[in-house]
Amino acid sequence: MAIELNHTIVPARDPKASARFLAGILGIEVGAPVSHFTPVTLDNQVTLDYDHADEVIPHHYAFAVSGAEFEAAFGRIRDAGITYYADPACRQAGQVYASKSGNRGTYFRDPDGHLMEILTAIGGAPS
Repeated sequence: MAIELNHTIVPARDPKASARFLAGILGIEVGAPVSHFTPVTLDNQVTLDYDHADEVIPHHYAFAVSGAEFEAAFGRIRDAGITYYADPACRQAGQVYASKSGNRGTYFRDPDGHLMEILTAIGGAPS
């Protein structure tokens, strides 16, 4: 059997709200609760299990999407008035990045400060 990531736990002050935020941006559904977790399952069956935490240390989560999915998610980011950035240091606000191979992406923060990234895989692997 190939080794694959199955799930990861995402700490959140309000797991349901944070899961709804991400699922809304990505255009997917929040799953039914599993124990005390609020799951968001991606198309490759990796699950982000949102769990309550009083204190959250921000992490980075990156999502490879098609060009059409990028445009749809990016539209939802803009429509919601969410600040987005071309760089992980969040210094280039209001911009997307483009790699030499044609990949595009952008970064944005979720309600708990996690750095989320959506990126395309045009012209090769996501960068």
